[in-house]
Amino acid sequence: MQIRDIMTKRVVTVELDDSLAVVKQIFDSMKFHHLLVLDAERKLCGVISDRDLLRALSPFIGTLSEHTRDVATLQKRVHQIMTRAPITLAPEDGLDDAVRILLERRVSCIPVVDAAFKPVGILSWRDVLRRLRV
Repeated sequence: MQIRDIMTKRVVTVELDDSLAVVKQIFDSMKFHHLLVLDAERKLCGVISDRDLLRALSPFIGTLSEHTRDVATLQKRVHQIMTRAPITLAPEDGLDDAVRILLERRVSCIPVVDAAFKPVGILSWRDVLRRLRV
């Protein structure tokens, strides 16, 4: 089985200089856990997870204890907290390769890119489990 058969084809992307406020808004309004980061040429250069965001933001945002310095953490940029040079797969790679990478590298998603390193999908452990359930 090839990755193209089970990957999520709808990917949501952000750019290197987008603020964490933009990332927070996307995560708050959608039901997924990873964003792909693109450079000016629309090539993949990083991944940002909801866990990356939680680590970067003040825990006091949106609470009665919130201060100006807490809100200022929303102005950080994606490139400051993203995972750079992520492990990737090609659409024609096999499911065995993906499972090995997920387990050995202890990652929860793998971006899927074409020959020009432009994203065409994303594969998460949930995609793999969904396929195994069928």
